[in-house]
Amino acid sequence: MKILFLVFHGFYAYNGICKKILAQADALKKLGHDVRMCYYNVREDGTREWKVDSCSIAVLGKGVQAKIRKRLDLSPILDYALKEKIELLYYRSFHNAGPVTTGLVRKLHDHGVRTLLEIPTYPYDGEYPAFSPKLLSDKLFRKSFCACFDRIVTFSEAERIFGRPTIRISNGIDFSRYPLRIPRKPDGTIRLLSVAEVHFWHGLDRLIEGMGTYYKKGGNRDIRLDIVGPIWSEREQNEIGTAIAKYALENRVSLKGPKFDEELDAAFREADLAIGSLGRHRSGITTIKTLKNREYAARGFRFIYSENDPDFDTMPYVCRFPADESPIDIDRLLEFFDSPALDPSEIRETIMHLSWKSQMHIVIEEMSGKQA
Repeated sequence: MKILFLVFHGFYAYNGICKKILAQADALKKLGHDVRMCYYNVREDGTREWKVDSCSIAVLGKGVQAKIRKRLDLSPILDYALKEKIELLYYRSFHNAGPVTTGLVRKLHDHGVRTLLEIPTYPYDGEYPAFSPKLLSDKLFRKSFCACFDRIVTFSEAERIFGRPTIRISNGIDFSRYPLRIPRKPDGTIRLLSVAEVHFWHGLDRLIEGMGTYYKKGGNRDIRLDIVGPIWSEREQNEIGTAIAKYALENRVSLKGPKFDEELDAAFREADLAIGSLGRHRSGITTIKTLKNREYAARGFRFIYSENDPDFDTMPYVCRFPADESPIDIDRLLEFFDSPALDPSEIRETIMHLSWKSQMHIVIEEMSGKQA
């Protein structure tokens, strides 16, 4: 099957979302499909373009005019898909429902192209400020937009989203990308590691508040937290920075910035326990199958989080904390850390069914048997 995988942004080496998308496409190729990656790219000189794999299919120019053209003219994508006789459109949601995107999908559907929309996080309204122009536009058009799709791919448990039936899968793993953990030699220090593009729903301020409370009441274990990844906005910078300053934890909490490939692997080699999301409730989400939890398990790490994740909630190598605004209970975290641990290879073995090849196979199988 010829598949056009459509995303509305470029690819960055440090970004976990980009790695996920490429792994999904690779899994579809391993399942025997002809997959073309269509994406929006900005060259080093500022020129904007639509590309399919390594080939430019439309040069949009520079500056504001190019940005406007991106939003108002998707005809290069339509022309390419029809010329190449694309059979399936896999559209990764950018929360950009509107007349132009709806028109693209409807025209492809009218030409016999099957259509899938992946909504990576659902519900997602809580990820935006209340009066975000992008969210308001998306809310206005998303039902008519989604009506153009045969199915919606979701990592939630929702059976229908915006009126359309879903295909429910888990975030997958490309195991070849993740070296298995070799536990470091105990040295009296407990090293916590958070790897994420930090948003307010990661709740790292809760963990820092918990550390501060622990030391304020006389805790004497040596705990260090490394935060690896870009911090999304001033809001997160203020939340984290305020919590660090409040408890004078500058020597215990380190902001490492983005790391990838060998630098990222090196950060994991120095870690004892991994940190998942601790604030998903802030964006209105109770159940989610995050990519990060699966990456931690693939590396053989024990980890903590606060949401519901059906793939991990009962696993002995995870510790769940309340989905509220309370500081993380460090005494409980230490009790978990000190408890007997599974071998890293045993942790990985529990998620072998979560390979991207297995998860994308579910998508293709359900599409093959879909009913109108």
